[in-house]
Amino acid sequence: MNAYVFPGQGAQFSGMGKELYDTNEKAKALFEKANEILGFRITDVMFSGSDEELKQTKVTQPAIFIHSVVMAMVSDNFKPDMVAGHSLGEFSALVANKSLSFEDGLRLVSKRALAMQKACELTPSTMAAVLGLDDAKVEEVCASVTGEVVVPANYNCPGQLVISGSVKGIEIACEKMKEAGAKRALVLPVGGAFHSPLMEPARQELAAAIEATHFSQPICPVYQNVTTKGSVNIDEIKKNLISQLTAPVKWTQSVQNMVADGAVNFIECGPGKVLQGLVKKISPEVSAGSL
Repeated sequence: MNAYVFPGQGAQFSGMGKELYDTNEKAKALFEKANEILGFRITDVMFSGSDEELKQTKVTQPAIFIHSVVMAMVSDNFKPDMVAGHSLGEFSALVANKSLSFEDGLRLVSKRALAMQKACELTPSTMAAVLGLDDAKVEEVCASVTGEVVVPANYNCPGQLVISGSVKGIEIACEKMKEAGAKRALVLPVGGAFHSPLMEPARQELAAAIEATHFSQPICPVYQNVTTKGSVNIDEIKKNLISQLTAPVKWTQSVQNMVADGAVNFIECGPGKVLQGLVKKISPEVSAGSL
C-alpha cells in the first residue's frame, strides 16, 4: 500500500516550486490562484526570495502547503491508500485525500500561520531538539520542570524528540536533558512554542475557521498527528485538526500505525526529504522516497 506524507515548517527553500510552475500549465494555474487568494505574490518569494523572507511564518506555511499540494494535484502517479502530514503537512494531506479543497486548505493554512504568529508575540517562547534520549525519559524531564511550560512537541523518530515551552522553561529543560544523558539538547531557531499550551489563543482562532469550513468525505484515511490513527470521519478529522496546535505531533507513532495497517511504500510529497529520513529510522523495512 502507498502512504503519501507531507512535510511541515522548515522544509522551505528558495526556488521551491519554480520548475513545476515553469513546466506544467495546471501547476501554474494553481500557483496563480494561490497568489490571488493570499492577496500577494507568494510565488515571487518562493521562487527567488531570501531565506529570511521565506522564514516569515505568513510565507513559510502557505509556501510549503502550496508546493506540496500542487505536486500531488498535477502528478499522474498520485494514488494514495493513506496519507499523513507532519504538523502543517496535515493540511496538505487533507487536500490530497479530498477532505478539503485547495482554496479552503490554503485559507486555513494562512489563518493558522497568522494566528500562530500572534500567539508567539504574546509570550516569549521557543522549542529545542533533544537527541539520544528515549521518549519516556524526555517526558519525565519535561514533567520535572515546575513553574514553567515545557512539553514534548514533536515525536519525530526514536531518539529525536522536540520539546516546546517558555524560553526559561526550555533553558532549564535542556540542562536537565544533558544531565540525563542526551547527546544533544539544542534550542531551535523558531519564533514560538508550537504544539504546546502556549498556542491556545491560536487554537481558538483556528477552531472557528475550521468549524466554518466545508469538509468532504475523504478518498482514503488520514493518520492524524493527535491520535496517530487513520480516520475518514469528518467530525473526528476536524476535532483532531483543531487539537493539533496545542497537542504534540506524534509522527513516530503515526508511521508505526501506517506500517501496521499495510503501508510498504512511503512517498514524500513536497519540498525537502526530511520525512523519508524519519520514516527510514522509524521503520527500516519499508521503502521511502519522493514523489
